[in-house]
Amino acid sequence: MESSHQWNRREFIGSLAVAAPGLVTLAAAVPSSPTPSRFQIVAFSKAFQELNFEDTADLVAEVGWDGIECPVRRGGHVLPERVEEDLPRLVEALAKRGKSTLHITTDILDATDAIQERVLRTASKLGVRVYRLSWFQYRSGIPLTKQISEYRARLKDLAALNRELGLCGGYQNHSGANNLGAPVWDIYQMLEGFDPKYLGICFDIGHATVEGGTAWALHARLMEPQFSAVYVKDFTWQKKSKGWQNAWCPLGEGMVNRSYFDWLKKSSYKGIISQHHEYPLGTPQERVQAFKKDLVTLKGLLA
Repeated sequence: MESSHQWNRREFIGSLAVAAPGLVTLAAAVPSSPTPSRFQIVAFSKAFQELNFEDTADLVAEVGWDGIECPVRRGGHVLPERVEEDLPRLVEALAKRGKSTLHITTDILDATDAIQERVLRTASKLGVRVYRLSWFQYRSGIPLTKQISEYRARLKDLAALNRELGLCGGYQNHSGANNLGAPVWDIYQMLEGFDPKYLGICFDIGHATVEGGTAWALHARLMEPQFSAVYVKDFTWQKKSKGWQNAWCPLGEGMVNRSYFDWLKKSSYKGIISQHHEYPLGTPQERVQAFKKDLVTLKGLLA
């Protein structure tokens, strides 16, 4: 996510005061039916993680999300080494406004790190039930199937820890030349045989469309039984000096096919839909406008 402007508290308060009026026309343009109650719409708070916890909660309430997906990782909204002090404060601030920390994002890839285990135990105590893992990358010169087997073995003890704590870890499909999970099929191979209540996929339709084009429907059908969370973002293709590249854009303005949301409503999935805002967001006022616009768009697609 690109941003050239960091919020200070005065700008934040001002942005909430002026952001709402411009949404009237947009809101009138989408269906008024309520979002299906089986979905909880949250925001990935990376886009506003410079805010303190109270201001974060105010923003979530103002925009209208049900809660957040909080980065609890290096450089994140909550630092792993401070998870026992700071995550309860964030959870409490959101709860005061009727909002939740439903989902966290971590640097976790196995069960060998003491600090990361503290992250999971703290999250479990606070009622968080879903977290995102970090991601594996393929190394050159080694057969891909061998690497998938190696990474699969690293997840065995993590699945057992998740069962103990009542958590589900989700591996995100993320586009990129060397990322395990870019083509989605390799996540299926890596997770095959694991109980999806404890290890699943954070299915990202934006990244699935970048890598799979029109095959996103096959990827979604394949992974649906293992959905632990659903991520939404949109993009366009742009020709630049180094060739064609994907550029993230507001939801509904890019390549992600609207029929995905029709399929999602008919699917068996019940749970978190996390909005990711990876495109340039501009000033504080423009950010709040963008957040509200994307939420209105998403609710329209789900109506």
